[in-house]
Amino acid sequence: MPRNVDRRTFLKTAGSAGLAATLAGCSGGDGGEGGTGGDSTGTDSGSGGDGGSEDTESGSGGSSMSGTLVYARGDHPENYDPQQTTSGEVAKVTNQVFDQLVGFTPGSGGQLRQGLATEYSLEETTATLTLREGVTFHNGAEFTGEDVRATIRRFTDSEYEYYLGDSNRSGYGPFTFGNWVDSVNVTGDYEVEIELTQQYAPFLRNLAMFAAAILSQQQIESLDDQVALGTNPQGTGAFAFEQLDNGNQRVLLSGNGDYWGDGPNVEQVVFKTIGQNSTRVQDVINGNSHITDNLDSQSSQQVDSAGSARLASKNGINVGYMAMNQERKEEFRNRQVRQAISYAINTEAIVNSIYQGFATQADQPLPPDVLGYNEDLDPYPTDKEEAQSLLEEAGYGDGFEFELATFSNPRGYNPSPVETANQVKSDLEEIGLSVNINQFSTFSSYLSYTDQGRHDACFLGWYTDNADPDNFLYVLLDPQVPMDAVPEGQDWVSFDTEGYNVLNVSAWANAEFMSRVREAQRSYDEATREQLYVEANQIAHDEAPWVFIDYAQTLRGVNQAVVEDSYVVSSVGGPFLNTVRLQ
Repeated sequence: MPRNVDRRTFLKTAGSAGLAATLAGCSGGDGGEGGTGGDSTGTDSGSGGDGGSEDTESGSGGSSMSGTLVYARGDHPENYDPQQTTSGEVAKVTNQVFDQLVGFTPGSGGQLRQGLATEYSLEETTATLTLREGVTFHNGAEFTGEDVRATIRRFTDSEYEYYLGDSNRSGYGPFTFGNWVDSVNVTGDYEVEIELTQQYAPFLRNLAMFAAAILSQQQIESLDDQVALGTNPQGTGAFAFEQLDNGNQRVLLSGNGDYWGDGPNVEQVVFKTIGQNSTRVQDVINGNSHITDNLDSQSSQQVDSAGSARLASKNGINVGYMAMNQERKEEFRNRQVRQAISYAINTEAIVNSIYQGFATQADQPLPPDVLGYNEDLDPYPTDKEEAQSLLEEAGYGDGFEFELATFSNPRGYNPSPVETANQVKSDLEEIGLSVNINQFSTFSSYLSYTDQGRHDACFLGWYTDNADPDNFLYVLLDPQVPMDAVPEGQDWVSFDTEGYNVLNVSAWANAEFMSRVREAQRSYDEATREQLYVEANQIAHDEAPWVFIDYAQTLRGVNQAVVEDSYVVSSVGGPFLNTVRLQ
């Protein structure tokens, strides 16, 4: 199919009536069982692997594309630049448009495989990559080592003319490349060496993260405004970006017939937005969309009982939490206060009653089955008397007031955010704390708010980017500033500290925790890393910068029109829509 689709065609396809007609033609009518589904979480630690060369791609190039795949989701971002966002909603789209140097094997818990690099290795501080030949971007430019160099420089190098800028780049910039890459050397059209500032164990895994998508040097250097890339991203992926319809909250992609890897098998992909869980699931059941995600317990049961769709689930590598911002709220700087709040909030009720058992209680920032998970820890039990006693010991027996920021649309790690907020409010009122719920209508505005540290407390969560413990402990709880930037005698730091990691929304800066996490980064010995992460998790559990809420299953609703086994549940990366086939 040609990649140029006119707006009338898009709007006709994107409208509910047009989609119903399109999908009826694709599915061949009602009846039968659907296929498997899933895209972003699993159970393996994926801690091993430091190189690769096996070719796992067939290069079918979409020779038999047929039909329109419709993916329903709960939110609609308006910027699809992988270097400008931390949103998983953006990644669902950009992972179809772009490729990374290294990929994750669909269905695995983080096993690495070839991407745009056919060989890759990490020795001491040097990563060496052999690039895939014969790959073209959607804009027609040939993929070479210069694209790799331009991509990394745009994200990290303030000396580069086309640097994205500190105010525009996402928090992924520093921990994906910026804190580690010293130089990118193109030693041949298809040979690249990346020199690191230190030994860094997760680096090859970082190359597979959605934020490490390889951009076109030609596009980067032709833009007058780097922000504009987000409305017309041009990658090497299985699908090309065609239309961004913000008014109707739709994104249209078209199949790339020149794709170097497996698929695509469908002519078009439409991402449509339906905020209400029950409505979005009914859309899949009715056949107006094929796949949906971020389900709550009620909508999961709804799709599971339908004859025209199925519920696909898998244990997830994720964590949901409530962070307490120590910079903004003085009371949160007291460990006893934070512990009191953890004892007061009934996370067992949240998991079992609100999430209906589609999650388990969390006890530390790292999910189970990831290297360094501390088996000796348990969730904080609900104990209002202990909570009240701790508050009194801390000097806050009369209570205090704070804001709890929350998003509205469901996330996998928090499928019922407003109901969860009300549970927290009720629990904390029992120990004399007054909670004011601040509810945001869009996730993008919510992330902007928390990135700026404007919240007192907030709900957030994290799906692993690379199945490495560093992706939780360093990315979410290390401020990523020099140790001496933290004032002596305190374990928090201001958001306006130079180089501060805005993903650390608690402003926590515990020296013992930071030293262990940073030492683990530099070690290539797995046993050493494991012990350091076990100790770091103990510190985080005891210091309680978060209320650890849950580890959630991945839940997807899949219409019967999706061919069984063509949509693979994966623990990291994806969704892998290039393999999806329709009946």
